Amino acid sequence: MDNRTCYCRNAECALYGRAAPQARLRFCEWHRAAARFECQACSQRVSARAGTAYAGVRTDLRIYLRGVTALAEGLSIRGTGRLLGVDKDTVMHWLPGLGRHCQRVMSRLWRLPQLAPERVPVGRIVDVHLQKGRSPGAVGRLRRLQAVYGDAWVWIAFSPVCTLRVVPAWVVGKRTLPHARRLVFRLKSATDGHIPFFTSDELPHYADALLEVYGQWVQPARHGTRGRFPEPRRVPPPDLCYAVVVKEREKGRVVEVTTRIVYGTTQQVAAALQTSPVSRAINTYGVERNRLRRDDPPAFAADGSQGAKRAFSKDPDYLEHQLTLAFARFAYHFVIPHRGLRQRLPRALPTKGRTGSHKKWRPVTPAMAAGLTDHVWTIDELLSFRVPPKRLW
Repeated sequence: MDNRTCYCRNAECALYGRAAPQARLRFCEWHRAAARFECQACSQRVSARAGTAYAGVRTDLRIYLRGVTALAEGLSIRGTGRLLGVDKDTVMHWLPGLGRHCQRVMSRLWRLPQLAPERVPVGRIVDVHLQKGRSPGAVGRLRRLQAVYGDAWVWIAFSPVCTLRVVPAWVVGKRTLPHARRLVFRLKSATDGHIPFFTSDELPHYADALLEVYGQWVQPARHGTRGRFPEPRRVPPPDLCYAVVVKEREKGRVVEVTTRIVYGTTQQVAAALQTSPVSRAINTYGVERNRLRRDDPPAFAADGSQGAKRAFSKDPDYLEHQLTLAFARFAYHFVIPHRGLRQRLPRALPTKGRTGSHKKWRPVTPAMAAGLTDHVWTIDELLSFRVPPKRLW
């Protein structure tokens, strides 16, 4: 654990949020195998684990680190507990803290310009079926329960550009307009204000969400001299381009694929496709390929997608926490190198042993390709990362 990023957590201190070399912390004592420091400006004591994912963990840190690594690789909660010899409730107790920590780290680091949003289903959490013969009160309770449980979808914004391959925004929820709006809002918050070129399938919620998040308010002109003035309305900005892929199916098979422009002009879409380093046609192949990679590792996306039937999530909050750690994925972006992003070394490096082959490639993660970091992170580095206060961002 790197203690150089520790800072005073007293909001009234003049050195609040200041890490080394501005911080004036000196070692004070040991507490539960963790160092504690004292701020020389306000005499406030702070633990070395404060602000990290290790805070509040009473399990042996080596066991905890192995458990987080297993969860990031897609092992189920029960499987992780059996592997480490701990109770499954202990592993479930780790997940909320891990999810919140990873979300804070990614919110601190994400500022990306070029992205393309898509939506991908991942299976079911809990299915609730309404049955005949129940009382109206019971049916009403089941309907309210079905708004939370039932089939869960993962909405993602994915950049298929070969130099990025990042997933900066995702939402777990239903196929409804509020969840589509939440996805687009998170995407806008994670970018630098630039409006990318959007593509998706024909689900109508995307167009409404894009208009609500990126739209501009205008006052329509009044026609004539009688009657009330028209209400202000949202219109898409001139640089918003959005196209959809429409698939015609017969007996469950795709027989025809067409495209349609929702926002923007034909010239704008053609210019965006001409400058795209990925494809010269409107399609959603990037998110489909990303789905194939995602369906295999996560054991929590169960009873739905192909290759993802090893576990079963019964709580949407825990599903989102594990998605934050694994799928949408801090581990995917910062820890796991991507084969398609690797770089050839100018000179092959020898490896250990006399008969081993030379190292020819430099591993690169999506975060490295996006310029967010300069090296491959370890799980311990992720857990030890301290996010400074938001007012200092």
